[in-house]
Amino acid sequence: MKLKILLPFKVFAEKTGVLRIVSETHAGSFGLLPHRRDCVAALAPGILVYETASDGEVFVAVDGGVLVKTGPDVLVSVRRAMGGANLAQLRQAVEQEFLALDAHEQNVRSVLAKLESGFLRRFATFQHD
Repeated sequence: MKLKILLPFKVFAEKTGVLRIVSETHAGSFGLLPHRRDCVAALAPGILVYETASDGEVFVAVDGGVLVKTGPDVLVSVRRAMGGANLAQLRQAVEQEFLALDAHEQNVRSVLAKLESGFLRRFATFQHD
């Protein structure tokens, strides 16, 4: 398989001869082998693992994104990614950076939703007066 990991501003990794890929979705782990049918999966923040004959197992911490498999091509598009050999450090990076930012984003969205609903409520009472 050919694997390409894309970030919003650059290509993070491009590998050929990939034997298998394991990624995390919100429903659990998701594995790909070369002859698997074409598919699309929404990725959760976690560790993506791919294996090549020359490099062995490679671990990449990824933020939420999308995985698309068409034929031998696998395209992974994520917001952020970090490579590393130490699996424990990558897992810690996912927990500290990716998941903490998601919690912050949820708080910001909640505040914005309250502001919007308050504005709409005031606007509706203004129209009735």
